[in-house]
Amino acid sequence: MTDTTTDVTPAEAQEAEATGHYVSAPLCGKDLEIVPPGAWRQSWQRKLKAGDFDAFLQDVLSPASYELYLDLDPTNDEVGELLSEAGEAAGESLGKSGGPKPSSRSTRKR
Repeated sequence: MTDTTTDVTPAEAQEAEATGHYVSAPLCGKDLEIVPPGAWRQSWQRKLKAGDFDAFLQDVLSPASYELYLDLDPTNDEVGELLSEAGEAAGESLGKSGGPKPSSRSTRKR
């Protein structure tokens, strides 16, 4: 019996899972297809943090949506709204974490 399965790394499996999986979010009145924020690769996030919006959006937008993004030439505020809308469409919050919840138990007094 021959093993015909191929070895796929976890990263490759995640990439394959994310391929073709988009949510719709508006930018300047046009709907774009974007990978849900929970599926963004860390390398993509680094591009975003470095302020390289074009490279980041090329990674997270479908090819047709990326071309539309270039044609629209949005402002930074509009791109921020796109990313926020993508999070909402995917059921994820991109806002800051509220931090840990306080304990419902009171602390013991000495």
